[in-house]
Amino acid sequence: MEKEKFNQQYDSAVKAGKRAQQTESRAVAAHYDKANNRLIVELQSGVILIVPCTLIQGLGKAKPEQIEEVKVMPRGAALHWDNLDVQMSVPGLIAGIFGTRRWMAELGRQGGRATSEAKRAAVRENGKKGGRPRAKERGKKAS
Repeated sequence: MEKEKFNQQYDSAVKAGKRAQQTESRAVAAHYDKANNRLIVELQSGVILIVPCTLIQGLGKAKPEQIEEVKVMPRGAALHWDNLDVQMSVPGLIAGIFGTRRWMAELGRQGGRATSEAKRAAVRENGKKGGRPRAKERGKKAS
């Protein structure tokens, strides 16, 4: 019975892999744009994906010579840097996922701390309207 169950799971995995090959975007090439510290990925569809290396977990503090050694994995589903022990999913990059949940949360916190004249102007405008409503007024419990 165990062998039968294994064979069913194996067949299912093979079918899922074939579906993914036909439906998910795949990389055909990738290279490092040293002048702008960006990763450039060419997809089989002809689309070019450009991602700042500072966003990708594991590349932010890497040396340019290390980032240049990017490899497209077989079937184009991932990019890999042997020397950094970093691997990124191509469909994940396309979806804007540049690392683990913790990494993505930290990117969000950094964005929230960012300041700009537009953000300052928005805060001033909201202040003129009475500021942010209290939690109780927003329909949430006050802490």
